[in-house]
Amino acid sequence: MKPLLIAAAAAVALTGVAASPALAGTCASNFKVEGVPMLSAMTFRSSQTFPKVAPKTALAQLAAAVAAEGFHGIDVDHQLGAISALQETTGTGRPQTLRVVVRRSGKGSRVDAVFTVQQGQVAGKDYIRQGMCRVVAAAGE
Repeated sequence: MKPLLIAAAAAVALTGVAASPALAGTCASNFKVEGVPMLSAMTFRSSQTFPKVAPKTALAQLAAAVAAEGFHGIDVDHQLGAISALQETTGTGRPQTLRVVVRRSGKGSRVDAVFTVQQGQVAGKDYIRQGMCRVVAAAGE
């Protein structure tokens, strides 16, 4: 019974370490989805920390990646470290929105991305994760 308790304690301790900001995961592992398809807006979120990339550098690289993904109406707010962009792929005139924010994290940058699909629209979780993580990864390139 003691080895089981030790194993359980170790698992709890490792869970706490894995969730700490210093060891934050990748964009794919931080990816979350909120909402109910067709019944409410769907919000896709992720984040990633880049320990050696300055926020100003990350913001420029992210803006280029957003454009490369086919977004339009791209607005880059250098003071806030934020990018807002639109993408209309359904033909309904109801765009999906992408917001990316870069902020200082230690000596590097933390990137948070939020992609919203309006109520009545659907998007594949895996497809969105891949595209969002391509954009987020650009901060470190």
